[in-house]
Amino acid sequence: MKKRLLTLALALVMALSLAACGGSGGDSQPSGGGDSQPSGGGDSQPAAGDSGSSGASGSVYYLNFKPEQDGAWQELAKAYTQETGVEVKVQTAASGQYETTLMSEIAKTDAPTLFQVNGPVGLANWRDYCYDLSGSAVAGELSSPDFALMDGGSMSGIAYVIETYGLIYNKALLEQAGYSADDIKSFADLKKVAEDITARKDELGFSAFTSAGMDGSSDWRFKTHLANLPIYFEYEADGIGDTEAIKGTYLDNYRAIWDLYINNCTCAPTLLSAKTGDDSVAEFLTEQAVFYQNGTWAFGDVADVGEENLGMLPIYFGVGDEANQGLCTGTENYWCVNKNANPEDIQATLDFMYWCVTSDTGLDYMCSGDEGKMGFVIPFKGNLESTNALVNIANDYVAQGTTSIKWCFPTMPSEEWKNVLGSALTAYAADQTDANWETVRAAFVDNWAAEKSK
Repeated sequence: MKKRLLTLALALVMALSLAACGGSGGDSQPSGGGDSQPSGGGDSQPAAGDSGSSGASGSVYYLNFKPEQDGAWQELAKAYTQETGVEVKVQTAASGQYETTLMSEIAKTDAPTLFQVNGPVGLANWRDYCYDLSGSAVAGELSSPDFALMDGGSMSGIAYVIETYGLIYNKALLEQAGYSADDIKSFADLKKVAEDITARKDELGFSAFTSAGMDGSSDWRFKTHLANLPIYFEYEADGIGDTEAIKGTYLDNYRAIWDLYINNCTCAPTLLSAKTGDDSVAEFLTEQAVFYQNGTWAFGDVADVGEENLGMLPIYFGVGDEANQGLCTGTENYWCVNKNANPEDIQATLDFMYWCVTSDTGLDYMCSGDEGKMGFVIPFKGNLESTNALVNIANDYVAQGTTSIKWCFPTMPSEEWKNVLGSALTAYAADQTDANWETVRAAFVDNWAAEKSK
């Protein structure tokens, strides 16, 4: 019961952060749709209040955003078809390719009936495709109305997962280096520990950080997730939730944490452009590094280290009350139903969504941290106690009263803004000059204003 209450507390923190920061973000955010509308749907639409009956005659096509959960979604789709007879097709976009894939698929006659956007910024480009979920059975299962993505009076999307990221670490390796989590309560502490590990790397046999890979499978961790911190702290200082002109108040702190990552990792900074997400995971699993920036969704990747050896620290940034800083908690994942699909397919999709968040099978696949399951915290009344060790660590931070870092990256102007920033970070890593950091600053500040004005 205690863990159940902690999970509900995490959901409450997330609900408050959505209201304060305008939504959420991720590695590849849908931003498009063009002028071409797929045919179908017409004026005859199922009532939004229709619930998850199994009598739908249509089918479901879900374009999934998360490659790491592809296997679980495929199995969940099979289970639903076996139980109801309704066909469910799941296609998963490659990492960093969701926007491109969605734009291609949505224009087809057999378009996705269920897709996702990252929050208000993504919705602005896809609103013409979004069915109004107001009054639907699945919307009625939300644990808070704050998890609904509203567009005026229309409920255009609903969040389906709450996630947390920070610095995952190997407790055993940290202890071998002579430290524990109690020794790291600030950026200065993290820097001291990381640089000491680097100084003794040959003696210890491991590095401080896994490689900060900047290929498409990994760069989102730094051009989006790490970049969230200077945005968050600027918004907090200025009392805002979005801006047309970011000032870059905390870019010196961004540079300091980036320097720490790239100069205390498993490879030379000049090699990071070709390093992948799989490289980072392999380095962590083979105990080549203590720290690995990622989130609760990565539990399945790192579980072989052993739950007893897994911990997670805040990404300390040298700003504010670091002693009470928590992890980064939010969502980048909102389900949207394609209003242009055939009415029977819309109904089948609503039924499938409802089943996912209410049935024993659906909840097990979505909430269990067991192998082959998703290990999510979901913002629905049926959310289960998690077996994902990283989720439970996140719950503990909330229970301790720490201040969670809100996900503000849905307010990032565009995917292009992130790509330009990622390229500048990569160039700086290879040649760490003030001139190259000025390119990062321009990508962050000047290009923000340019992209927001489009």
